[in-house]
Amino acid sequence: MIQRKQTVFILLAVALTIVCLSLPLCRFTAIDDIGNETVMYNLWLTNAEGAHDLSVWALFAILLVTCPIGLFTIFAFHNRIAQSRLCAFNILLIIGWYAVFVILMLAFSHSLGDWHIAAACVFPLVSAILYFIARKAILADEALVRAADRIR
Repeated sequence: MIQRKQTVFILLAVALTIVCLSLPLCRFTAIDDIGNETVMYNLWLTNAEGAHDLSVWALFAILLVTCPIGLFTIFAFHNRIAQSRLCAFNILLIIGWYAVFVILMLAFSHSLGDWHIAAACVFPLVSAILYFIARKAILADEALVRAADRIR
């Protein structure tokens, strides 16, 4: 049943993930240099001169993997157990994204200075919450179907 509420939750989670892929995650400002600012995206770091450093590509790769899995989850409505497992897998990927993000923040804070987190860092967390709510709804549907099968 593709028109169920979990489809809306999963679709919103995928949309938030896509938005997070394109927005800046944080800004590093050097302690001794006032005008020198480095912006961190999911795919690269951009310094004040506009040069890109692709050392944070792992963040992009993790979120890029969650998008097609989320879309596949929507269309796996015939197998609710697999659908719930895919939601759980996406939640684990997003937790892994946060682990990599924290490691990179700690690594770059020593060399780039103070950091200021942008609002886009919350989008994967909201996506994980939406995947969790969708998973709960999928499992509730599965329980309802199993209960209906017992009545027959």
